[in-house]
Amino acid sequence: MTEVSNRTARQAQRAEAAVSAVTAFDVVVTRVQRLSDNFQRITFGGACLKDFGVQGPSLDLRIKVMIPASRDDDAPRLNLRALLEAPTGGPGWYQQWLALDPAVRGSMRTYTVREARCGDDQPEIDVDFVMHFDAEGNGGPASLWAAAATPGDRIWLIGPNVHAATCTTAGSYGGIEWRPGLAQHILLAGDETAVPAISAILESLPTDVGGHAFLEVPDPADFQDVLTGSSVRITWLARGQRPHGELLDAAVRDAVRVPGWVSLAVPFAVGVDPTSRAGLTLAAAAAVAAGPEPEEVNIDETILWETPQRLNASTLTSSLNPDRPSGALPFYAWIAGEAAVVRGLRRYLVRDVGIDRKQVAFMGYWRRGRSELS
Repeated sequence: MTEVSNRTARQAQRAEAAVSAVTAFDVVVTRVQRLSDNFQRITFGGACLKDFGVQGPSLDLRIKVMIPASRDDDAPRLNLRALLEAPTGGPGWYQQWLALDPAVRGSMRTYTVREARCGDDQPEIDVDFVMHFDAEGNGGPASLWAAAATPGDRIWLIGPNVHAATCTTAGSYGGIEWRPGLAQHILLAGDETAVPAISAILESLPTDVGGHAFLEVPDPADFQDVLTGSSVRITWLARGQRPHGELLDAAVRDAVRVPGWVSLAVPFAVGVDPTSRAGLTLAAAAAVAAGPEPEEVNIDETILWETPQRLNASTLTSSLNPDRPSGALPFYAWIAGEAAVVRGLRRYLVRDVGIDRKQVAFMGYWRRGRSELS
């Protein structure tokens, strides 16, 4: 066999061995548990979930829940795995799915895995649904489906292929944003849509991590028991009739203050020698610690999603510490929820407080008055 044919054979073997980072899971509802008026936990099971997962804890792992267009057992059901694994599938499968008849494809919504037990004899994952309904009982496709879900219902999930976690030819799964690096002081903040992610993150934290976790929910009945081995202080905020995000915004501003933050921020945020700060006035120190105005994001037209690993090169070079990689500083913040609330906290933390953008993940999980695409 010639060298050319040998090389061709090796390339073919590598292509055949490649493992997709994402795949589709045909699962069944095994349990439905109403946690409160605003939260419903649905447990999905199926032998296929043996292939679900990432390397390490799930953290804020996002998946796609494919809401069927009809609950009629006789309605046509899409073979989503075949679509993803087709020769013309791969990264372009979404466009193909979107082109299908809505009566066949249904809707796609993004959710966080609350807990995965895929190594068990009966593999399962839990997904907590926030039950969004207006005064007339109208809700989106996911809330309506979850409210009527019963054991035995079948549904497709799109998520990480566990075999890709150790496969060098697989692409990385982009569904985890929690990347604190070396930080031992953290801030977690979010509304009810971020509760599953924050809860899973808290349960994974080691003992040497401290900080604050703020979770704003509609009602005190939505408070949940979350265990953590860390020293992070967990604070639940019951919104009641207050504007969405008002309590969350106030809690973050109180925990990360200006100018009180300066004593911690100046030495590591802008490279100032702590011994040289003695002559700085408080106002001057605050000015040194403050950061630039972040780029405006039109949250009605685009998704606010700024995380250290997604920042482009131009943003990184304009950060407070362009020579330091993300995760190299002692403070890290993870903020998620309604986009307008997240945008306000982004401006406060980056501009007013001067937190390095490489140390904060800002994620607009949803936008008031706007449903998710598809």
